[in-house]
Amino acid sequence: MESLRLKTNYSCVPALQQFYTGGPFAVSSDGSFIACACGSSIKIVDSGNASIKSTLEGDSEQVTALVLSPNDNILFSSSHSRQIRVWDLTTLKCVRSWKGHDGPVMCMACDPSGGLLATGGADRKVLVWDVDGGYCTHYFKGHGGVISCVMFHPDPEKQLLFSGSDDGGDHATVRVWDISKTKRKNCIATLDNHRSAVTSIAVSEDGWTLLSAGRDKVVTLWDLHDYSNKKTVITNEAVEAVCAIGAGSLFASSLDSYRQSSKKHTGSQALYFVTVGERGIVRLWSSEGSVCLFEQKVSDVTASTDEDGSRRGFTSAVMLGSNQGLLCVTADQQFLFYSLNWTEELQLNLSKRLVGYNEEVVDMKFIGDDEKLLALATNLEQVRVYDLASMSCSYVLSGHTETILCLDTCVSSSGRNLIVTGSKDNTVRLWESESTSCIGVGIGHMGAVGAIAFSKRKRDFFVSGSSDHTLKVWSMDGVLDNLTAPINLKAKAVVAAHDKDINSVAVAPNDSLVCSGSQDRTACVWRLPDLVSVVVFKGHKRGIWSVEFSPVDQCVVTASGDKTIRIWAISDGSCLKTFEGHTSSVLRALFVTRGTQIISCGADGLVKLWTVKSNECVATYDHHEDKVWALAVGRKTEMLATGGSDAVVNLWQDSTAADKEEAFRKEEEGVLKGQELENALLDADYSKAIQIAFELRRPHRLLQLFAELCRMREAEDHVDRALKAFGNEELRLLFNYIREWNTKPKLCYVSQFVLFRVFNIFPPTEIVQIKGIGELLEGLIPYSQRHFGRIDRLVRSTFLLDFILSGMSVIEPETQQSESKEEFPLQSKIDSVDQEIGIEEKDDILDNNTASKKRKSNKSRHENDVEEKDQPLENNTASKKRKSKHSSHKKVKDVAYNKVESIQLEA
Repeated sequence: MESLRLKTNYSCVPALQQFYTGGPFAVSSDGSFIACACGSSIKIVDSGNASIKSTLEGDSEQVTALVLSPNDNILFSSSHSRQIRVWDLTTLKCVRSWKGHDGPVMCMACDPSGGLLATGGADRKVLVWDVDGGYCTHYFKGHGGVISCVMFHPDPEKQLLFSGSDDGGDHATVRVWDISKTKRKNCIATLDNHRSAVTSIAVSEDGWTLLSAGRDKVVTLWDLHDYSNKKTVITNEAVEAVCAIGAGSLFASSLDSYRQSSKKHTGSQALYFVTVGERGIVRLWSSEGSVCLFEQKVSDVTASTDEDGSRRGFTSAVMLGSNQGLLCVTADQQFLFYSLNWTEELQLNLSKRLVGYNEEVVDMKFIGDDEKLLALATNLEQVRVYDLASMSCSYVLSGHTETILCLDTCVSSSGRNLIVTGSKDNTVRLWESESTSCIGVGIGHMGAVGAIAFSKRKRDFFVSGSSDHTLKVWSMDGVLDNLTAPINLKAKAVVAAHDKDINSVAVAPNDSLVCSGSQDRTACVWRLPDLVSVVVFKGHKRGIWSVEFSPVDQCVVTASGDKTIRIWAISDGSCLKTFEGHTSSVLRALFVTRGTQIISCGADGLVKLWTVKSNECVATYDHHEDKVWALAVGRKTEMLATGGSDAVVNLWQDSTAADKEEAFRKEEEGVLKGQELENALLDADYSKAIQIAFELRRPHRLLQLFAELCRMREAEDHVDRALKAFGNEELRLLFNYIREWNTKPKLCYVSQFVLFRVFNIFPPTEIVQIKGIGELLEGLIPYSQRHFGRIDRLVRSTFLLDFILSGMSVIEPETQQSESKEEFPLQSKIDSVDQEIGIEEKDDILDNNTASKKRKSNKSRHENDVEEKDQPLENNTASKKRKSKHSSHKKVKDVAYNKVESIQLEA
């Protein structure tokens, strides 16, 4: 049997993130990305997999308007601060900003050339701005209410601007403005046919028909030749968006085929357009006869209701370029991508669904054996199922009337993927994944169903726990035989299990036992199918949030609000192990690695990996900003998924093997590089040695190299060649090393030497650009000042030594004599006089010695002894007198200092 390998690390991949909170958005011309308003920031989202490419931070105010330039390089935005910002999407920086309106900017439009920007505000004004100059070119007044939409004519030669508003009461208008400088009268037409706010305007492909839609449930077609009302189409719903369909698009060709097959084609070219609104359905219209050619039978949207009672399904729609179809945006922050096909009838297919905001994720599970789908329960009445490859919402399971609190998945004996959900509406529902239909409903609980679990072996029943303190076992017999309509599920057993709400239930791997955890701080094990009590686990000091059976041992793991995880023995109910490490309530704990490890998550936002045998926390991950409510583990791959209150879903892959391979590869590379380093030292190639030591991140070896170079004469050349190849990141790391070396007096000379070479090679303008250089220099300055002061004191101390040695006549400053003679000619004359005097003194001493010898020869032995004692004293006294007269020049006696060599001072 293969030895069990414990996991040591998981790699996190953010799968679902919050990127749209409602409001304005802008789609690129090729449909590759979407700029979405997310609170006060702007998210640039990849439309292929819903990943966030970049984030533009605003001014802490809600974003109210967005628009992209025609080349998709410039993004214009505005917020409640009334600040209009221009963002360069290549550098992700705001290049210009200004204010111009007295109220929030509600809508924006960019002209086809990209040189002009039109803004409409709550101050009833329409302004046109020069993008490059940032100044106002046109100032339009005339609307009686908030400007709701603006649009330039798509033909640049027709310099027209359209704006729609809600003028209050039963009145709304569309105005046509002339932005050319030749016309004096700016407003050339006022189109008055709507009785409620104008929500959207569009222009036909030929440029001679204007479509306006409003919440008065009509779409008006205007002739731009004379600005007359060509036709009014009654839609019977409040229209939020109208889009003209181009003649060469796939939508138009499908509609032409449909009209020809239905014999509704009269030969004239009709104008096709799309409307979406409060009902949450897409409808396709033809201007010829004002007929609806297609209407969705079933809405893909859960229509919401505003505080005033009005329904909200779709909020906007855009026809994508390059025949990519139709994009519709819902009131619950979803982006729906549609394509139209014609076979025997028109079919509007939902090709992709991107969810911008999931709210709080309360539970999740993988679907199927291949684990390619992930089911999410959020603060909604529906379950969203995501495709992990594209992270688009594949389908939605709707049926509950209240928020779904829990769910579980399994693969039935017949191979069908089943999902069971529990909700605040006191019911449980059984779903079939492939048909996305509800096949069973269980009614019987008197409170919200907060815990649910499938059987693990037979998969013919499931267990539910409720806030009514009861535990129920539901049978699935005969459910899969009839998938046409949901049947009523029957409860096989019921028991009053706890004194408080039941938070979690789990079924044993052999389907013989079920465990329930409650807010009453206990976990109970029950024998199936009659729910007979087996054992009660007592010991937690707070409510139990999660229970799970071990896949190999007779034990249960529980997670509690007392910040601990415990493992209990089923045989006697004793606590076997306790795991402490979370700083807040532990909300989920599941076994992994065949029961030898535990993965947990809590209200502290942490995910922890534990080893059961050693009670050790192997790894801790902090990738959530709030409580982590949901934790799912794949049955085969043991891939993890976590989600919580931050509306983020993270996927985790076991990276233990990959980390070992990477560590082995790095070790191998390190050995090879180390050998290269030794070879470079043998070849005396110090520049290469410095670069290799830097690549290996070996600061001690680098210090040894620099210290060795400091003792060499050509050190500067080697160091300069090595430093010139450094980039900003390498220089930042080098400054970090220098800062550490500079703190030690023994190493300061090396750090100062390298620092001196760095400032000689790189100009200060480049050094200032290094990230974090200010903090590094602040750490260098005080120690450098301390070292300078110490060296300065040492140098001054050497002057005293020089003075003492000079006073002891040990030092002769011969090297400075020539210079002093040239600089001080008078001093040289004095020195020559002193030399003459010295010669005379020598002669006097010799004469005295000769005379004394003659006297010694004429006297007796006794007298000679006395004279020999007195004579040196007299000679010494005489010489001292002569020396005191000529103290400017001193001569060392041969007898006293004949063994002392003179020390010459270097200049």
